[in-house]
Amino acid sequence: MKYLILKHYRGGPAPVVDCGSMDKWTPEEVDAHVQFMRDFAARLEETGEFVEGQALSPEGAFVRYDGEGRPPVTDGPFAETKDLIAGWMVIDVDSWDRAVQLAGELSAAPGPGGEPIHEWLEVRPFLTEPPTVTE
Repeated sequence: MKYLILKHYRGGPAPVVDCGSMDKWTPEEVDAHVQFMRDFAARLEETGEFVEGQALSPEGAFVRYDGEGRPPVTDGPFAETKDLIAGWMVIDVDSWDRAVQLAGELSAAPGPGGEPIHEWLEVRPFLTEPPTVTE
């Protein structure tokens, strides 16, 4: 079963450890964090559990349809006031328990001073069938 692991810049539960934003970390701390992520993905590639992943820029906007012949509506450049997804990873594992176990390991990525950041990660299963509607 495939699961999506989402890393949030902010928007999840209150942090266990306040590591500040990554732009305040030293270059060495950022490198160690990124290397941890790469090593984690490489380990999952070896077991066949890694599907794909990507880090995301904090820039972006919500966009919606506004009617025929009208331009799309965006929420504006107010990134500081909304949830931001830092990146994602898709894994293919045998169970929910395994997905949670891996997310827990990923949550130990190092931050300032090389200490685990205890980051909250969101784990969501892929929808395997359309929802059933009953009346």
